[in-house]
Amino acid sequence: MIAHLKGLLASTGLDHAVIDVGGVGYLVGMSSRSLSALGSVGEAVTVHTEMLVAEDFIRLVGFASESERDWFRLLTGVQGVGARVALAILSALDPVELHRAIAAQDKAMVARANGVGPKLAERIVRELKDKVGAIATSPLAIGMARGAPAASGAQADALSALTSLGFKPAEASTAVAAAVDELGEGATLDALVRLSLRKAAK
Repeated sequence: MIAHLKGLLASTGLDHAVIDVGGVGYLVGMSSRSLSALGSVGEAVTVHTEMLVAEDFIRLVGFASESERDWFRLLTGVQGVGARVALAILSALDPVELHRAIAAQDKAMVARANGVGPKLAERIVRELKDKVGAIATSPLAIGMARGAPAASGAQADALSALTSLGFKPAEASTAVAAAVDELGEGATLDALVRLSLRKAAK
């Protein structure tokens, strides 16, 4: 599986970009938000990716952040939400707005995305509430929603480490937020991960 691409931005379209990695051009489907975050053609870029494999196609989907990729995975786990719809939602809402919509069960906010009707929006907020509700109400996420500085690189990496170990996003976020409260904003990644694991295991 291709987890990320690091190369030069060769070109962009309405819903995709071509990343040149060592002379090979990778066509990557992307949300409009991720496309706008890439920069100019010819610049060096890093794109987080998800590989979609079916009987009749192999497709790469790209994201400007790991957080957006995590949301893509959650969204496509909902019945009726394919890659195209998930990217439309991520084009309309950034991860913090999506957190807020799910936590508040605001189906109208989700329905702002192209191709998402009221029934599908209701299913999305209902099915994802248990999976991400704790993230949306954690101290870390509340700070982000209020416009506080975004999580540091160490905090984001600690979140990624816990989710890769099998913890649910909600559990990982709550544990990392608790660890940050105890250790302070300047904690190292190693210290954060160790304490977060202890918090999550309780």
